[in-house]
Amino acid sequence: MAHSRRTALGALFGALLCIASTGQAQQDGGLSNVGVVQSLILTVAPEALYTQSDFGQRIAREIEEESLEIAAQNRSIEAELTAEERELTELRDTLAPTEFRARAEAFDEKVQRLRREQDEKARAVGTRNEEARRALLTAAQPILLQVMVESGAVAVLDRRVVLLSVDSVDITEQAILRVNAEFGEGAEILPLRP
Repeated sequence: MAHSRRTALGALFGALLCIASTGQAQQDGGLSNVGVVQSLILTVAPEALYTQSDFGQRIAREIEEESLEIAAQNRSIEAELTAEERELTELRDTLAPTEFRARAEAFDEKVQRLRREQDEKARAVGTRNEEARRALLTAAQPILLQVMVESGAVAVLDRRVVLLSVDSVDITEQAILRVNAEFGEGAEILPLRP
């Protein structure tokens, strides 16, 4: 089993080397036909496809804006709660113990509720990035398939899981250009933030 796996990996590596060495002999650098990479296996860097696309950059800006808003809200809430706590502390000696305890419990409940609300907002911002990444990769599949067909490829692999490859089989830049041309900032992939 291990021997057949090594043999298969060796054959794949040999095929890639043959493609690369044939390409070196060609004047256009090989592996291309009218500007399209010609290879059985292509690679793409999904993280770069996301972060360098117009869509990914739009999402990054929106997340930054949302994070700044949450931070500003947190500062405002903190100032408000500090003032309320100070006022409650000052009233401690003038209020009946039962009334003070009721106010203190109401204050504690308010603090916990506001903390939960702000934590939920922060989690939502965090999940938005992952949702956007998945949405882009789903939307980009027909584009990657088109590049794959044009290239005569049988597979597009995540560059992170490829042990060794020649740079000319990486279609990330081409994919970014096509995704930008097709979707721009991607309002149809994920609606613009209101």
